[in-house]
Amino acid sequence: MDKKVNASVTGVSRFLPERRLTNADLEHIVDTSDEWIRSRTGIAERRILDDGLGASHMASRAMESLLEQKGLDASEIDLIIVATVTPDMVYPATACLVQHEVGAGNAWGFDLSAACCGFLYALIVGGQFVESGAHRRVVVIGSDKMSSVVDYTNRETCVLFGDGAGAVLLEPDESGAGIQDFILNVDGSGGQYLCQPAGGSLHPASHETVNKKMHYVHQDGPRVLKFASTSMAAVSADLLERNGLSGDDIALLVPHQANKRIIDATARRMKLAPERVLVNIDRYANTTCGTIPIALSEAVEQDRVKQGDYIVLASAGAGYTWGSALLKWAY
Repeated sequence: MDKKVNASVTGVSRFLPERRLTNADLEHIVDTSDEWIRSRTGIAERRILDDGLGASHMASRAMESLLEQKGLDASEIDLIIVATVTPDMVYPATACLVQHEVGAGNAWGFDLSAACCGFLYALIVGGQFVESGAHRRVVVIGSDKMSSVVDYTNRETCVLFGDGAGAVLLEPDESGAGIQDFILNVDGSGGQYLCQPAGGSLHPASHETVNKKMHYVHQDGPRVLKFASTSMAAVSADLLERNGLSGDDIALLVPHQANKRIIDATARRMKLAPERVLVNIDRYANTTCGTIPIALSEAVEQDRVKQGDYIVLASAGAGYTWGSALLKWAY
């Protein structure tokens, strides 16, 4: 009998802009304070991409770093999936721009939009192409320039977001490692509480939509915080139970970095010690689709995962979308 083929993460990289926007900087822009931001979110600073550059720039740099790390030529990649809510433009897809930028002439690609769950969704979708045998090398990228859709006169939202990108390589694995299981969910009734109202076909750009600031992030903060804290924790606990695992079996939780309180709630529900939770929200804030691959890249760099370790990825965001994935580390 043929061995089951899983999709394994065999490489991971990140790209972060050089420019830092600290809480102290924001004190000069809006009515806020470093203490207020830290106590409510856990954020100290965030990275900001230069004007004139878009999500494709960060995605391309992350992918180039990944290829260099793996010693691969871009021509060896079969598929590129870019998770983003801040594409360079409505069309063509950001994946097309990345494919051209990195010279991946043999790859096809597409974008996937699921807000803060975008990377997690894209990882599972990419994994299906590998597990089915359709492709051998799939690059999944999460990249967002959130500074392009943040209203820096709104102190409730402007403190929360930053820019960044991360990329992973998925390859077939017959050793038993790789993506073990996942649970993904959508509840569209919550879509109104975290959204960018204009810029689509419902409210195309106009003087009115610009004047009403409808092209920025709109969020009902307390409602979204409550949803994310409960849903991300519950789905992660459910995933462990379904696989007969407990917190003691998990080497590392790599959660979406939206708010330290959400991360803490998830860790408590999974009964994980703090040292087994990757937290970098203090340095990068919420990079939306970039948070999990950026964090995963740091985990590898810091030797916080080793071959055979169980890792849980978890996220929750606009849509509402939420989910969790169980990985057995391959290298």
